[in-house]
Amino acid sequence: MDLKLKDKVVIVTGGSKGIGLGIVQTLIQEQAIPFLVSRNEQSLAAVVAAFKKEGITLNYAVAELTDNAQCKAAIAEAIKTYGRIDGLVNNAGVNDGVGLEKGNYDDFMRSLKRNLAHYYAMAHYALPELKKSKGAIVNIGSKTSVTGQGGTSGYAAANGGRNALTREWALELLPYGIRVNAIIVAECYTPLYKKWIETFEDPQAKLKGITDKIPLENRMTTAEEIGDTVAFLLSEKSSHTTGQLIFVDGGYTHLDRAL
Repeated sequence: MDLKLKDKVVIVTGGSKGIGLGIVQTLIQEQAIPFLVSRNEQSLAAVVAAFKKEGITLNYAVAELTDNAQCKAAIAEAIKTYGRIDGLVNNAGVNDGVGLEKGNYDDFMRSLKRNLAHYYAMAHYALPELKKSKGAIVNIGSKTSVTGQGGTSGYAAANGGRNALTREWALELLPYGIRVNAIIVAECYTPLYKKWIETFEDPQAKLKGITDKIPLENRMTTAEEIGDTVAFLLSEKSSHTTGQLIFVDGGYTHLDRAL
């Protein structure tokens, strides 16, 4: 299937690692032009260098996304580089473990800034260009917004906000033909996830305990599978899909609880 993403400029936050990198790889395969945004210049440079060896040129902006001015500057840099924006993938965030009992108000508010506020800022600053291109927005979210996890009030609240903004923006942007959808991730085996698993006394046992509860094939979702769904939602092949929360999780969120 030709998704017709060739030469489409797509901003991907957190695009140098984990799920974000999986999204970038799929976009490159579809001949789109991903523009990476991250605070980690070292990882950005490494990704750019790796793709350069394959004859692929990538551009990026270094930005601390909790800083509104840096979000604005990142969007401006993308426009300066390519002259347009055809899509935005809000992906960057971290499950920072700010709970209710052991957390505090300041850390909770900081978690919202780290995980939600920049979704708004990036969409706000990209909007004039998305209106011109009739582009699309894809927000990456987490199962914590609907299942809870325990001990992560900030992250769960931020992801609930991502879901709400997805539907709010889908409605607000109808007049411009801009579609907005979200992908809800459950258990995706990223380097950060691997690092967390390795904190347990028996990492392999812990990992098996999780994958055994994933109904479809008892395995983790891959970053590439998230990337494939993002590409579809950005493309005109999903031209009548907006305001949707798409669960790419092997049935974990719904089927596991039903079973």
